[in-house]
Parts: sequence; C-alpha cells; structure tokens
Amino acid sequence: MAGCSSPAPTPPPATAPVSATPNCDTSGAVSVSRSDQLARALAAATPGTVIVMAAGTYAGPFTATASGTAGKPITLCGGRDTVIDGGDTARNYTLHLDGASYWQLSGFTLRGGQKGLMVDRGRGDLVQGLLIENTGDEGLHLRQGSTDNVVRGNEIRHTGLLDAKFGEGVYVGTAESNWCEISSCVPDRSDRNTIEGNTISDTTAESVDIKEGTTGGMLRGNSFSGKGMTAAEAWVNVKGNGWTIADNTGVDAPQDGFQVHQILDGWGLDNTFTGNKATVNGDGYAINITKNRDENRVECDNTSIGAGKGLSTVTCVQ
Repeated sequence: MAGCSSPAPTPPPATAPVSATPNCDTSGAVSVSRSDQLARALAAATPGTVIVMAAGTYAGPFTATASGTAGKPITLCGGRDTVIDGGDTARNYTLHLDGASYWQLSGFTLRGGQKGLMVDRGRGDLVQGLLIENTGDEGLHLRQGSTDNVVRGNEIRHTGLLDAKFGEGVYVGTAESNWCEISSCVPDRSDRNTIEGNTISDTTAESVDIKEGTTGGMLRGNSFSGKGMTAAEAWVNVKGNGWTIADNTGVDAPQDGFQVHQILDGWGLDNTFTGNKATVNGDGYAINITKNRDENRVECDNTSIGAGKGLSTVTCVQ
C-alpha cells in the first residue's frame, strides 16, 4: 500500500458566483406554451429576461446563444411536467447553451436527444432541479472551456440508449483524443465547476466523468447507483487535477466506487476524497487511485462497505 501524504489542495468556493435560487416569478416574465414561442424567447433573451414555460411538451432541439450577467442572469424555468423533448436519440442536443453565460435553468424536464444538456463556453450558469432522462449518450456535458458553473439538485437517469460507452450522467471537459476537434488541440479547461446534490442512476457509463484538462472542481453530496452500468468500472472517473470529491454516496458499483487515472503526464493529480460513503458490493476498491498514488489524497473519513479489496489502493490520512 502506497502512502499518501500530499497536502490537500485548496478547495474551490462552495458555489460558483451565481444566484442561489433562480427567479421564476411570473411578474414581468415572458410566458410561453408552444415550441415556436420558446424558440423566439430564447433568441430574444437579454440580461434579466425570465422565461416561464407552461406545462406541456416542447418539441426540440433548442439552442440559446445570448448571455446574461452576474447581476442579471437569464432564467428559463418550468415545472417537472414541462418537457423539452429532443426526439431522436441518435442526433441533436435537447438543449444547447452555446456560448451562453449566466443562465439559470430550473425545474423542468429534458428528455431524449443524443445529449440532454450541452453547455459550450458557458460561465456562471446554474442548472438546478432538472430531470434529464432517456438520452442517446450523456445526460449533461460541460465543454469547451465552460467554467464556474453549478449543477445542483438534478435527477439524471436512463442515459446511453444509443451507445452505452458514451452514456455518462455528467461529463466535464473533453477527452485528450478529441482536443483537436473541440479545443484547438489544447486542453479543454472546463475549470472550477461545482456538481452537487444530484441523483444519478441507470447510466450505462460513469455517473460522473471528469476529464484530463479540467482543474479545481467540486463534486459534493451526490447520490450514485451503478445499476445498469455496463460500460464503466466505477461511479466516478477522475482524470483532472485538484478536484475535491466530498460527501457523495454510491451503491452497487460495477468494480470500484471511485477511480483516479492518469491519461497524460501532469494530469490525475492533487485530487482529494473526503467523507464519501461507498457501498460497492463489487470486487474492487471503494477508491482506486490507479496512478500517482502519492499525489492524490484519500482521507480516513471515507467509508467502504462491500468492497472486495477494501477502502483504497493508498493508505488513508487524517
């Protein structure tokens, strides 16, 4: 067992700099009840716009390109019975925030499409209380330098209906093999994102996949289930640097609960695991640091049940 005595990295702020609760007050809001109205409202949005969707199904996909500001975000909200349907699981992003910063998405359902919610080059976005389900590949993806976003209190389920190996619940960044296509052959620095309080289940790939090139994020207080996970070995796969993985719970992992990998030199470093509760019910470890064992930190307040090989590949530290 390797030692693990590196100091804990400074965690990111508890939340990114966005308002804690989206404003869904209908006073002064743009109210929509049809797909064409929603498309027009998204295109016309300016800082401070609030778009309230009535219950019903909106045939997508939809794209937003406008940005709000930190003081005047753009809000899109609706109840759980408000469904944006992306249709065919072989194509399209059900909802695409394309260079759209300071949006607040709250309450509604994203269903179908190849990917549920794609955020490209987004900063300060808040995604809260959504249901994302029945996608061809991943449920939610933060990509192309999307930074300082908060993904909080969402339910993500039934992903990977098109291709099991791409069926992650939440995907942060871009795999190195795709950097030339997505980020001009340099790391996709989708940094300082907070993913907290989400319930992620029935994903064919990892509940959360944190890619090389990302730094300084927080993965906290989420609930994972490995049931139906046919194309992954763990709930969480960490390949970035300086992430804090704290207070998450998981059940029924395919092999390990959490894994850290080095895909490229200089990545898979300085990650801290603390307060996680892993009911693995599998042959592996609760926390498997596969490389850089002296440069990642596993604290002794993590707990392990039903892990065939025990808590971790490294000795925990107080």
